[in-house]
Amino acid sequence: MAFEPPRRLVKALGETAPDGDDWLERLPEAAERAVALRELAVERVQVPGGRSSLVVLVRTADGTPAVLKLAPRRARPESERAALAHWAGTGAVQLLDEDATEGVLLLERLHPDVSVRSLPEAKALLEAAGTLRRLWVVPPVGHPFETVAERTGRQADAMRAGAVADPQVAPLVDAALAARGELLAAPPEQRLLHGTFRQSKVLAGDRMPWLAVGPDPVVGECAFDLARLVRDRVEDLIAQPSGASTTRRRVKRLAESLDVDQERLRGWTLFRAVESGVRARRVGREKDAELLLEFAGWL
Repeated sequence: MAFEPPRRLVKALGETAPDGDDWLERLPEAAERAVALRELAVERVQVPGGRSSLVVLVRTADGTPAVLKLAPRRARPESERAALAHWAGTGAVQLLDEDATEGVLLLERLHPDVSVRSLPEAKALLEAAGTLRRLWVVPPVGHPFETVAERTGRQADAMRAGAVADPQVAPLVDAALAARGELLAAPPEQRLLHGTFRQSKVLAGDRMPWLAVGPDPVVGECAFDLARLVRDRVEDLIAQPSGASTTRRRVKRLAESLDVDQERLRGWTLFRAVESGVRARRVGREKDAELLLEFAGWL
């Protein structure tokens, strides 16, 4: 079959590699090779799919439903492989093979069209938080993962450049960078984190009711991971007259339910919202940028 990359993937990769990338050109051939090597039967490409990888629904030689995932190097697929291997199916999708082909993962099949986001908001947050808690484990000795300090350091450089280009965001950037500095001065724990956790990253499964997918793993404090969940459904929060107070209650509720310091969670939520807003503006997603920066202003 033709392994045509979904439009969502093409657009997202265009934002992260504006000068061009030949990974998409090589993708059909790479997918065919990965399928043949593993003797897989292809059902279909998942659409709309993700923003950083091609997801193909397949069956193994014995008929087991599975997912073949192909991602470019900048999406750090080998880091994802290492994290999934360490979690070994606890709270996260399970690896189905040990083949270390660069950029290719064979995973257990979940229900790709049923995420925890389909639940009512309060229930969705509860289930998502419970899934996230299971992922927070001690990282392996000599782990290969980026740290929160390293990742946010790169992001901080881009944020400063964004503030120079757009002085209107400078006060929020300054506040976010100040929060980062204080938070990194005394991190309370070092755990393996999902890195990009949100409701849409939790899918229904057969082995367990809900399992996390698509990590961009990082090692650091739990509040950093939880911060991305705070702003889930940000468009709904912004639309509410009581959005600001709802956000503050959400921070308090999530912090208490997962034994995370509320002020540390607020600080990382501010940093991550401003970082995402500045990045969205940089690539021309102005509506997303406005939502995220307004949200950040509530914190």
